[in-house]
Amino acid sequence: MALSYKARRRWALVVLLIGLPVYIVLAVTLTDWLRERFDGLNFLVELLIFVVLGFLWMLPLRSVFLGVGKADPDAPLPPDQG
Repeated sequence: MALSYKARRRWALVVLLIGLPVYIVLAVTLTDWLRERFDGLNFLVELLIFVVLGFLWMLPLRSVFLGVGKADPDAPLPPDQG
């Protein structure tokens, strides 16, 4: 079932304001845990982990963010453009 434009905008806002900060805290916690477990991580390994985790959150949420920055396709045209 496809989300409407307004629903996608609302979900994008929820993801950015609530979901993304929670994900960032989890990513930093995971990296700290790995650092303790392996007695320190190489800077490049840690950077790679953060880059991968930085892109990983976008994959399942791609459909929510598609077209959100554009005008509502279902909105009626203004009188001067119709």
